[in-house]
Amino acid sequence: MLMAARFIDIHVIQSVPFANLNRDDTNSVKTVQYGNVLRTRVSSQSWKRAIRSVFEDRIGQAALRTRRIGERVTHLLNETRGWPQDLAERAGAHTAAASSIKFELAKDPKDPKQAATNKVLTNAMVYVPETAVAELADLAEEFREALQSAKDIKKPADKSVLPADRVEDILRSRNGVINLFGRMLAEVDNAGVDGAVQVAHALTTHETDVELDYFSAVDDITANWGDQSGSGHMGHGEFSAGTFYRYATIDLRDLANNTRSRPEELRDLTEAFLSAFILSLPQAKKNATAPHTIPDLAHISVRTDRPLSYAAAFESPVTAAGQGGYAAPSRATLSGYAEVANRLLGTSGILKAGWAGVDAKGLEGLGTRHTSFDTLIDTALTSALTSGGTA
Repeated sequence: MLMAARFIDIHVIQSVPFANLNRDDTNSVKTVQYGNVLRTRVSSQSWKRAIRSVFEDRIGQAALRTRRIGERVTHLLNETRGWPQDLAERAGAHTAAASSIKFELAKDPKDPKQAATNKVLTNAMVYVPETAVAELADLAEEFREALQSAKDIKKPADKSVLPADRVEDILRSRNGVINLFGRMLAEVDNAGVDGAVQVAHALTTHETDVELDYFSAVDDITANWGDQSGSGHMGHGEFSAGTFYRYATIDLRDLANNTRSRPEELRDLTEAFLSAFILSLPQAKKNATAPHTIPDLAHISVRTDRPLSYAAAFESPVTAAGQGGYAAPSRATLSGYAEVANRLLGTSGILKAGWAGVDAKGLEGLGTRHTSFDTLIDTALTSALTSGGTA
C-alpha cells in the first residue's frame, strides 16, 4: 500500500464548563503562562490517557502499563486457572524476575520494613498487550513442575526458573495500541517502539481565572437528630472553565513501519485515533462536574511536508464576542491563522483540508465543510491512504 501523505494533523476547539480535568500535585488546576496571560492547561499525558481509553474500546484491544506484571499473572493463575495461592504467587514472582529488568520486593503494608512474600515489582514499568498476561501464565503452566520445586524469590539476586528469552519475547509483543502510541522499555533489547502520534498540551485560547469552590457535607445522623448547627466536613476545590485548543499529529510513515505496512490495520488505527481524539475527555472530577461536551470544531489537514500546529494563533489571547463567549472568536481566529500560515508555507504540502463543527460558514481557511466528524475523518483517510498503487 502506497501512502499519498506523510502526516495527518488534527485541530480541535472545545468549550469545557466548570471543571478540573487535570490536577497538579497540590490538586490545583494546571495552568500555563502564554502570551503574558494565564491559561488553563491540560497536559498531553492526561488527555492522551483519555484518548487511549476510547481508542482501545474502538479497536477491541487493550494494553497494560504496570510494574506489577507478576501479580497479574498470579491473579490469573489463582482465580481463573485454579492454582493454589502460594504456587501462583511463586509463579508470578518468577515471571517478574525472569527478564533483564531489575526488580525489587514489594513492602508488606502491615510491616513496611519487611518484604511482602513473593510480591515482586519490576523497576521499570512494562507496557504490553493485555493478552501478554495469558501468554505469561501459559508459560508458567508449561514450567509448573519446575516452579513447584523452585525456591521463592527472596532478594533481587535470586534467579527465576522460567526462561528469560521466552519471557522477554512476550514483553516485546505488540498490538495496535503499542504500534500507535509507542513504547519505552530500554531494559529489554528491541522492545522499544517509536510512537506514531504526537499530542500537544491543551490550553485555553483566552485568559482564565482559577476559582475556589467551597463545599460542606452534612452528617446525616446528626441531621436526623435535628442538629443543624454544623457540617460533618468542609473543604474547597479548584476549578476553571474555558475554550481549549487541542492538537495532535499522526506520522503515517512511522505507523506503517510499526504495523509492517498492513493496509487495513493502518487505516483502522488511524481512524480510531482521530475519532478518539475528537470524542475523548479526561475523567478527573467527573462525578462533581460532568463536563461532557463535544468539540465546537474539528479540523483535519492531510499533509505531505511537515506537521503544523496552529497554537501560535492564540499567543494573543482571544477576546470574548460582543454577546459574550470565546468559542466563536476562537474558531474564527483558528481559520484566519490557518489561511495565513498556509499562504506562507505554500499549499503544495496540503493534500486535503476540511472541518466539521457548529459554524455553517465563514471558516474558509480550514478547507471543506463536512456535516459530521465521521465524514470528515473518512474523507481525510481516503485522501491520505491509497490502495491502487499510485499516490
